[in-house]
Amino acid sequence: MSQAAIPAVAAGNRASTARIVGGAGVALAASLFLQNAVFTVSGAPAYGDPLGVVLAYHVANRGAVAVAAGLEAVNMLLLLLFVTALHGLVQRRGGAGADWSRLAVAAGATLAALFALVIATHIAVVLAADGLAGPTPAFALIWQLHAAVFALSLPALGATFMGAALATHDSGLTRPWQRLLGVAGGSLAILAGAGNLAIADGSPLAFVGVLGLAMWLVWLIGTGMRLIRGQG
Repeated sequence: MSQAAIPAVAAGNRASTARIVGGAGVALAASLFLQNAVFTVSGAPAYGDPLGVVLAYHVANRGAVAVAAGLEAVNMLLLLLFVTALHGLVQRRGGAGADWSRLAVAAGATLAALFALVIATHIAVVLAADGLAGPTPAFALIWQLHAAVFALSLPALGATFMGAALATHDSGLTRPWQRLLGVAGGSLAILAGAGNLAIADGSPLAFVGVLGLAMWLVWLIGTGMRLIRGQG
C-alpha cells in the first residue's frame, strides 16, 4: 500500500466506526424507549405506591414485565457495543477525550450489570406475586430491593452519560449543546442516586433520575444521528 493511500484507509476506518457508534446509540435509545413505554402503557406502579397496588399490577401484567425483561438483554449488548466502539473511535481521532471515553467504558459496564440486576429483581417481584392474596413482608422486601438497585444504577448512568458526552465533544464529534446536555443530565442522575435510601423507601426523588435517563435518550439519538450522517 502506498503512503498516500494510508490516510484514506484510516479515514475510512474512522467513518465506519463512527457509523457503528451512531447506529448502536440510536438503537439503544429506541430499545430503552420501548422498554419504558411497555411499563408506562401497562400502568406500572411507582416505588411510593401502596403495596396492594404493586401486587395487583404484577399479578395482572406478568407478560409486560417479561417483554421488558427480554429487551434488557438487547439493551445490555447495545450499551456495551456503544461505549467500547466510542472509545475506539476517540482513539482513532487522535486520543483527545480518551480519558473520558475510558470512564464511559468502565461506567457503562457497571451500568449494564446494574440494569440487569434491576430487571432480575423485577422478575423476582413478578414470581413472588404469583398466588399471593395480599402483600407479605417478603414481597415488600423484594420490591424495596428492586427500588434500591435502580437507585444505585443512577450514578453509573450519570458517569456513563457524562463520560460519553465529554469524550465526543473533546474529540470534535458533537456540538457544545450536546456536552451541556450530558453534564446536566449526568449530574441529575448522580444526584438522584445519592438519595438511594430515600428512593428505596418510595421517595419521588426517583423521578429526578428518570429525567436524567430521558436526557440520556435525547443525547443518544442526537449524537447517533450525527455520527451516522458522517458529521463531526
